[in-house]
Parts: sequence; structure tokens; C-alpha cells
Amino acid sequence: MKEKVHTEQHFHSSELVTDIVIGMSDGLTVPFALAAGLSGAVHDTHVIVIAGLAEVVAGSIAMGLGGYLAGKTEIDHYNAEQKREEWEVDNLPEREKEEVRVIFAGMGLSDETQHQIVDEMAKDKAKWVEFMMRYELGLEKPDAKRARNSALNIGLSYVVGGLVPLSPYFFTSTPIDGLKWSAIITVVCLFIFGFFKAKFTGQNKLEGAFRVMLIGSVAAAAAFFIARLFNH
Repeated sequence: MKEKVHTEQHFHSSELVTDIVIGMSDGLTVPFALAAGLSGAVHDTHVIVIAGLAEVVAGSIAMGLGGYLAGKTEIDHYNAEQKREEWEVDNLPEREKEEVRVIFAGMGLSDETQHQIVDEMAKDKAKWVEFMMRYELGLEKPDAKRARNSALNIGLSYVVGGLVPLSPYFFTSTPIDGLKWSAIITVVCLFIFGFFKAKFTGQNKLEGAFRVMLIGSVAAAAAFFIARLFNH
């Protein structure tokens, strides 16, 4: 009898997907809530379009800058820890060797094997430091372009997401008509976005879709009714 081959399926969240999720989440939600709030307070779609576009531009810059600073901080932290490990390897080699042996002991290797591996590793300083960074500190070397790429990915994703709820206002004569179409289009997009976000992160797809859709809808509804309340 032929044995059935089992294929393991795992999702490894890439940096690009992470950036898109961050940008699109806020891009769909914040301008949607802003447009909904303005629809309850003003009577000119022109005002909503201008305010919405201004928010999208400002929001994309702010989100992109946040992504850049986060990526830069990750790189700076790694470089600082790498310099510290290099100093310890040069000045405290026996202590560092002991730390390596402890790591291998935790993997179940014998004392003899531990010493053999450590002695070989100590011959290559770069590999030794890299091992300590990964297995002692749990740090992977970040991409040198990570900060720039993250800023672009998040900023552009925010713009794409932000134009979705604003687009109906370009083609309607009244804010309420714009809001109706905006709500329909954005809610559908939020559902689709939530579905794929949950799929990529290994969560329940329908539950994730409804959760994202509900958050965006509640935010927009709250903004609309609060604007109406204060406007009256």
C-alpha cells in the first residue's frame, strides 16, 4: 500500500505583506471615518474630497515615516548588538564559548560534540558572531533597504486604501449620496481585505473578514452620528 505523502503548509509572513496590511488597514478605515463624519456635517462634496485627499496625503506620509523609523530602529539595534558581540568574542572568548556550549547542551548534544563544534566555530569570528546573534539574542540580520522599502510600501498602501472610500464623492452631487456608495464599496473592500489578511496570518478567514469590516463600519458610523449631533 502506497503511503500518502503529507505536505505541511505554513505561511511565512513576508515583510511586504506585513507593510501592506499596516498601510491598508488604516488607509481603508481612517479616510472612511473622516468622509463619513464630514458627510454628516457639510453639504458640499467638494469639501469632503479636498479634506479627504489632504488626509490621505498626510496619513500616507505619517504612516510611511513610522515604517521608516521602525525599520531604521531595527537596523540600528542589530548593528549595536553585533558590535557588542564582536567585542565580547575578542575580549571574553572563553565566556562566549561557554555560552555556545550551553546552547548546544540545550539541543541535547554531548559534551564532546559541544567542544568540537565550539572549537571549529571559534576559528571563524564572523560565523561565531552571527551564531551568537541568531541563537543567543534571537536576532536575524535585517535588510539594509528595509527602512526605505517599508516606508514606500506602507505609504503607497495607505494611499490605495484611502482612495477607496473617497472615490464615490468624485461622482456624486451630495455628501449623503457619496456616503451611501462609499459605505457599500468600502465595506465590501474591508471584508475582502479582512478575508485575505486572516488567510495570510492563519486565522479563521470569515471571522477575520467580519472583524475588519465591523471595525471600519463602527468607526465610520460613530464619526457620522457625532458630526450630525454637533452640527445640529
